[in-house]
Amino acid sequence: MSGVAKKMQAFAEQSSWIRKMFEEGARMKAEFGADKVFDFSIGNPDVPPPVKFYTVLRELAANEQPGVHGYMPNAGYPFVREALAKRLGVEQGVKLGEGDILMTCGAAGGLNVIFKALLDPGDEVIILSPFFVEYKFYIDNHGGVAKVVPTDKEFNLDLAAIEAALTAKTKVVLINSPNNPTGQIYSAASLGQLGQMLDAAGKRLGTTIFLVSDEPYRNIVFDGHQVPPLMPTTTNAIIASSYSKELALPGERIGYLAVHPDMAGKAEVVGALTLANRILGFVNAPALMQRAVAQLQDVSADSSVYARRLDVFCKVLDEAGMSYVRPKGAFYLFPQSPIDDVEFCRLLTEQKILAVPGRGFGLPGYIRLSFCVDEKVIAGSAAGFKKAMALARK
Repeated sequence: MSGVAKKMQAFAEQSSWIRKMFEEGARMKAEFGADKVFDFSIGNPDVPPPVKFYTVLRELAANEQPGVHGYMPNAGYPFVREALAKRLGVEQGVKLGEGDILMTCGAAGGLNVIFKALLDPGDEVIILSPFFVEYKFYIDNHGGVAKVVPTDKEFNLDLAAIEAALTAKTKVVLINSPNNPTGQIYSAASLGQLGQMLDAAGKRLGTTIFLVSDEPYRNIVFDGHQVPPLMPTTTNAIIASSYSKELALPGERIGYLAVHPDMAGKAEVVGALTLANRILGFVNAPALMQRAVAQLQDVSADSSVYARRLDVFCKVLDEAGMSYVRPKGAFYLFPQSPIDDVEFCRLLTEQKILAVPGRGFGLPGYIRLSFCVDEKVIAGSAAGFKKAMALARK
């Protein structure tokens, strides 16, 4: 007997697909050589941070002023939050202030803070399939119940399905746009309808339903698409985001929450978020990274690299005869699997191609491919995709 909690044993099984493919990729690279393996399993940004990041980091590291690495308010340095509020206010079309922003340990830390602050045991959080696999775990961390609602055939919001899922226990509707794993961006019109629907349902059910948007991929978009602002849709809006993709700093764990400035009971909500940040053990977001991002509001990593890779990958999939919805943002493709998604991933592995079954994201019948890899890796996989498709069709 290991002594590990039964729930964690079950969670480990549920979350194992990405880990399994990552581990298989490491094994295959050791056996065959890294240049012979085409690993599309992990969404780990490989583009460099902006040049300005290194300049700022060197300047901050040279500062030996006493207390510069000490504690600050649990919500983060006021001057950092003010700098972020200024930029987000323009982006969202509302007047945000320092008191509307909370600095967090990445978007993942921010989502856990939200659920800790808002959920009572048994409260429901609606998530849309396909979804980032960790969402269910974050919700469970704080006594919530994840309620999965499908999107439509092109992974857009299915407003009727969402409305049918609303109950008196619904506390949060969580969206992710641009989406991991599909790359879909929800339209301004559909977001507006969603916000109105949640406000009306809240009044009807005598509750508040928060619309939370997980937006770490906001600045990685293709083909002239834009991510609509969330805050015009409802005053019960909260944004969770990070600099993991925006500045290509995933390991630095720096992110933020933004609360609608006109939210009813905002002071109480922000107070609960701030307390949750502390008592969950985050205490505060990393001091050095807070000071760094305060000076980096005008730059982002070069997403044009991903746009070029997307074109190369679409050509590879087209030539292999695979069906997919072209992503509008993020750095993933989510094509249909011609057979059972686990079996197809096995066929791909025989061709030294690593992909993740769609069931790992709550939607069997698809596979996820991350293009956080060199274009040569994508182009080099073309023959393998063709062979796997031929084998699947036998």
